[in-house]
Amino acid sequence: MRPNHLMPGETYDFVVIGSGSAGSVLASRLSEDGKNSVLVLEYGGSDAGPLIQMPSALSIPLNTKMYSWGYLSEPEPNLNNRRITAPRGKVIGGSSSINGMVYVRGHARDFDTWAEMGASGWSFADVLPYFKRMETSHGGQAGWRGTDGPMHVTRGRRANPLYEAFVEAAEQAGYPRTDDYNGRQQEGFGAMEMTVWQGQRWSAANAYLKPALKRPNLRLITRARAQRLLMDGRRVTGVEYERGGELHQVKASREVILAASAFNSPHLLQLSGIGDAADLKAAGITPVHHLPGVGKNLMDHLEVYFQLLCKQPVTLNNKLGLFSKGLIGLQWLLFKSGLGATNHFESAGFIRSRAGIEYPDIQYHFLPGAIAYNGKPATTEHGFQVHVGPMRSKSRGAVTPVSADPKAAPKLNFNYMSHEDDWKEFRACIRLTREIIAQPALQPFAGDEIQPGNDAISDEAIDEFIREHAESAYHPCGTCRMGAATDPQAVVDPQLRVIGLEGLRVVDTSVFPSITNGNLNGPALMVGEKASDIILGRDPLPASNLQPWINPDWRISQR
Repeated sequence: MRPNHLMPGETYDFVVIGSGSAGSVLASRLSEDGKNSVLVLEYGGSDAGPLIQMPSALSIPLNTKMYSWGYLSEPEPNLNNRRITAPRGKVIGGSSSINGMVYVRGHARDFDTWAEMGASGWSFADVLPYFKRMETSHGGQAGWRGTDGPMHVTRGRRANPLYEAFVEAAEQAGYPRTDDYNGRQQEGFGAMEMTVWQGQRWSAANAYLKPALKRPNLRLITRARAQRLLMDGRRVTGVEYERGGELHQVKASREVILAASAFNSPHLLQLSGIGDAADLKAAGITPVHHLPGVGKNLMDHLEVYFQLLCKQPVTLNNKLGLFSKGLIGLQWLLFKSGLGATNHFESAGFIRSRAGIEYPDIQYHFLPGAIAYNGKPATTEHGFQVHVGPMRSKSRGAVTPVSADPKAAPKLNFNYMSHEDDWKEFRACIRLTREIIAQPALQPFAGDEIQPGNDAISDEAIDEFIREHAESAYHPCGTCRMGAATDPQAVVDPQLRVIGLEGLRVVDTSVFPSITNGNLNGPALMVGEKASDIILGRDPLPASNLQPWINPDWRISQR
């Protein structure tokens, strides 16, 4: 086995910073033909053990400093000055090793919007072939889904009666059912998909990185914290990193690729003197390359947990004691089955908040338990919850350096709920959810609201609930926005090259021009897949001619 350190003066064709969703894909694809030497630098350590690999344990790594950077936002003025948790994976597999494992491609129109914003070559027709290349879909729509890719996408057993009751209630409220929201028709309600395979979290590390590490031309160094980029004029030539208290340098003969997250990729650029000159000077960093968009355009999804008491003892709330958890864990350890083998998000919905919106702008995750993201129960009785939030907030924030010290965390200002439309959309989320819950299919189960509470009826009461209880869905993106090279706010061009520099690309969710519908792990993997062809100079996969379903009455009808 190769040592977990480099010899002085080592050079690789490609140095990838970060082993997360996009980084693991790049590690695999760039080393695939054996022609290129590839080094991956990862600050975190091993992903071994049930805390990460058991799907139902997801709240543990998400809230564990060993596995997460543990970032917090600055006090958010529109959320009662709360500091919102903003975890990012600090482990092999990155955030794909600590996330909720929900798999959503995003809507076709999301990617058409990217192309319209200057990311030419990234329309839905262009990216669909890469989604298909990366997937092995179990139960997805034929022709729309991949069948032999590294990333297994599965569905839960949906054994709990609440899963189907939620979908039936939505149908009774007038919404369509969709057999595959990652296929032709996102809009509607149906089974939710997850990156779980044979009862185990199917992270980017398990799908891509670990199989590729058997190749002699791929190297992974863990516990390696990238500190700054090495430059020769306008060319990036390597990376300085810290490991075990010592500084090391490694050179890249072809390219350095940042795949370090929507927080850490812009921050590493800033630490290297690349970014808005005023921001850099204010943090005591000497500007090297003025690129004003670095760290700007920060986007995220907010959501609330709509929680209800359950009239029947069918929920997960009686499985949260130590004895029950022990039995669940034992069954998973022995057989990779049972309640430990699912993320419990097994039903989903995507709807439009009002007439005149072309495609869904609200997402639902359904959970047959009333539980906080830290794993603590919301009630001593039985309960269930719906996670709901708007998909396309107009609020924008920023990642800003505070110091030239690489160990000083950047400042995260999301500016959540700073646009008036966000409030209208969130109120719609609450009221449309109540309408679904009031349908006959859920009446045998739905009791009183735990939150927002039966008395939270007026705009003012709903707004106060949002201010006090909205949480991040952990979908940060946009801070190294892709666009035309002539766009003054773009950070990378459509080939993902940092504008104005050579030998440097960014490949992760930070390059998203606009946020996609749903969870971001799927699109992050796709960006890694498409980027690998771009970097290697390969012709893109042939564009798809498949057309998504759009509600024909969207201009005049909300459903």
